[in-house]
Amino acid sequence: MITHPEKLLFPADGITKGELAAYYEAIAPLMLPHLTGRPVTMERFPAGIERKGFLQKNVASGFPEWLKRVEVPHKQGPVHYPLIDDARSLAWLANQNCITPHVWSSRYPTLDQPDLCVLDLDPSREDPGELRAAALAVRALLEELGLPSWVKTSGSKGFHIVVPLEAQTSYEQLWRFSHGVGAQLAKRHPALLTQEFLKTERAGRILIDTGRSGPGATFAAAYAVRPRPGAPVSAPCTWPELESGDAQPQSFTLRGMTQRVERLGDPWAELHGQPQSIVAPLQQLETLLTPEDWDGSLAAITRRPKPRKPRAKS
Repeated sequence: MITHPEKLLFPADGITKGELAAYYEAIAPLMLPHLTGRPVTMERFPAGIERKGFLQKNVASGFPEWLKRVEVPHKQGPVHYPLIDDARSLAWLANQNCITPHVWSSRYPTLDQPDLCVLDLDPSREDPGELRAAALAVRALLEELGLPSWVKTSGSKGFHIVVPLEAQTSYEQLWRFSHGVGAQLAKRHPALLTQEFLKTERAGRILIDTGRSGPGATFAAAYAVRPRPGAPVSAPCTWPELESGDAQPQSFTLRGMTQRVERLGDPWAELHGQPQSIVAPLQQLETLLTPEDWDGSLAAITRRPKPRKPRAKS
């Protein structure tokens, strides 16, 4: 049961909590195969998107007995993540004013073995042509490495490009591989792509964010609504849609998804049936990158702002 379904979560669009819950109920058959078993971080907006929301990982109390959870060790104490494995659990998320579920790239019970490599394109400016070129450059390199890839809109500013991984993959392998891909792309397309964490160092280039490759790192789940005007959805799409420009980061919305999936189905329906090994592709990357390339990549992704000097007392 959805409490206060009349609550406005997207005031400018008139979208209520009840409408959000109805969307997740309708999309559940397509969404759940991509969501099941993945620890979820909830992005909640109790007062709607025009007020500040918050992220919640730990569900230690106030949850129904039937909700599945997984306990993950943490230096500050165990975290109990919700697992959303059925439509009832998805409705429970919506009832918590959770607009976006963010998920791990691995699934319970093998949380130390990721089944997805996620590469996130984060543009510095709005330029659809540049963003499209960047996404196609990522696909081209992955194809060169013998890896088919899938794409979805982020529902925000960019695209998520993913590769399904075979069960034996470790996070250590994934970290090395994803950062190697980022380093090679930045090396090949220095005017277009960068790994610079600091926005001040990007010089208008598109960040290829490979930070989703560690345990506990998350990304917006496939078919998740994003907390932006219009209620855009992080929607799986096809490469031809991206190439033609029909798929832009916020092209697909909560109110248009029913018609879209009725027409197209799930573009990611075959994704998890085609797991890939990254052992040989990683070896190939090792031949393309010098020690200096690796060092430069690591410096870029770990660069942080310098602490401000305290003002001198007058």
